[in-house]
Amino acid sequence: MEKAARWKWHVRGNWSVREDRIPSAVWLGILWIGMIAGFALDAKSFLGQHPPLLLHAHAAVFTIWMFLLTAQVLLVVRDRVDLHRRLGWLLVGWACLMGVMGPVGVYTALMMNVKAHGPFPYPFFAVHAVDIGGFLVLLAIGIALRKNPAAHKRMMILSTVALADPGFNRAIGYIYPADPQTPFFNFLYTFYGNVLIVALMLGFDLYKRRLIRSHVIASISLLACLYVAAWMYCWKPWPDMTLQWVKALARQG
Repeated sequence: MEKAARWKWHVRGNWSVREDRIPSAVWLGILWIGMIAGFALDAKSFLGQHPPLLLHAHAAVFTIWMFLLTAQVLLVVRDRVDLHRRLGWLLVGWACLMGVMGPVGVYTALMMNVKAHGPFPYPFFAVHAVDIGGFLVLLAIGIALRKNPAAHKRMMILSTVALADPGFNRAIGYIYPADPQTPFFNFLYTFYGNVLIVALMLGFDLYKRRLIRSHVIASISLLACLYVAAWMYCWKPWPDMTLQWVKALARQG
């Protein structure tokens, strides 16, 4: 019975909600480290290309999300749950804006490079789709679980973990440039930051015997989707397909 209780999944937390506050801040801090490291290293190169205003707007929208999420976490840490709840609906609206600006940013960057170099295969479409799709789906689940504080906290952090790879991947690209040719290597190279945070979150909950069923299922599902994106990137017909899409977008642009 002791062993069975140890591995039980929780639907709701049966511990004080305050005990989840500091871990949430730690996971958010790791997200910030990856984002700052990657985009700070890439900033000079990015600005040197004189990107269109829409790309600056895209960067601003996603950066402001990080600040809004940070404000939400800090409000809970400071026991201002009332303000946290009021600000929550602003985050819902902002997430909808991100759902628009994510594809807009990809399209704008793509067309900028097409004008400079001509149409080219772009297998990263798979990564972009999983990133923004995973973010929006997990965020919607997190909002639906807002009356379940333990699950809500984990799902809100996990939704942003779905967006972690652009920062972490840029950082490792400066340290160890590579062009992964196998799905597993590509998965680790592109998504190591996502995997790291998911593993830390689940590992901590496992150690504390606080595994939340919805969070475990969502975490495994996210990693599975990320692996599919890595597999698509290495699937030989995929680049040819994306080349046709890029050509079609270039004609319309």
